Amino acid sequence: MYVMKGDLQGIWQEGELKPYGNLQVNPAAGVLNYGQAEALPLVEALDLVEDDLSAIFPGGVPWKNYSGELDGLNVHIVVPGKDKALALQPNLIINAGTAGGFQAKGANIGDVYVATEFANRDRRIPIPVFDKYGIGTIEAIPTGNLIKDLDLKEGKVSTGNSLDMTLQDEEHIKANDATVKDMEGAGVAYAANLLAIPMISLKAITDIVDGTKPTVEEFLENMSTAASALSRTVPPVLKYVSGKNVADLVCS
Repeated sequence: MYVMKGDLQGIWQEGELKPYGNLQVNPAAGVLNYGQAEALPLVEALDLVEDDLSAIFPGGVPWKNYSGELDGLNVHIVVPGKDKALALQPNLIINAGTAGGFQAKGANIGDVYVATEFANRDRRIPIPVFDKYGIGTIEAIPTGNLIKDLDLKEGKVSTGNSLDMTLQDEEHIKANDATVKDMEGAGVAYAANLLAIPMISLKAITDIVDGTKPTVEEFLENMSTAASALSRTVPPVLKYVSGKNVADLVCS
């Protein structure tokens, strides 16, 4: 992997190639990317406080950072989930948010999934080689032990820029064998992959994509249910990863 280090003032050192090995996630900064409605219940559950990070964030932007400690693990939640969270130089990123799920894949409202793979559904480039670039498939770090020990569901994530699903989107989702449909997972995974930062993605289901209810209606109806599910799931995940290497999360 290519490693380049920088400071909070944006000054970068010369990078170098290093063998990929175990990445220690303790002491770790768990950076969780959220929307406002999804974040606040977890901010309260983790007893986090708002910080002044004006030295990191550009002036005039609405981003907020909440931080605290959980069993020796430094935890930051950046709202509304922009990639400026990476300026905190975390050892681990947890992309926690809401998503649609497919009933045909066993998804129910309030289920929380751990992502096993990410792919874009609406970057359509019908040219050989470029088509694979558009889909941009990224495998998640293996977390079989975490999934088993915390009794979580797992599935592939399909990411796009729209809440609705066109027929072309549906074709891509089926081709990628996705269980979860979101709007940011693949992008966050791409950024984390570039910076060689391990990422775990947790997705709580707000709506059943292949169900009978209109998506917007079901999404709004179940937002609080999904946010509560995340508030119950994220703290145990943080406690589980604290003190472990990435290799410890893999099912042996």
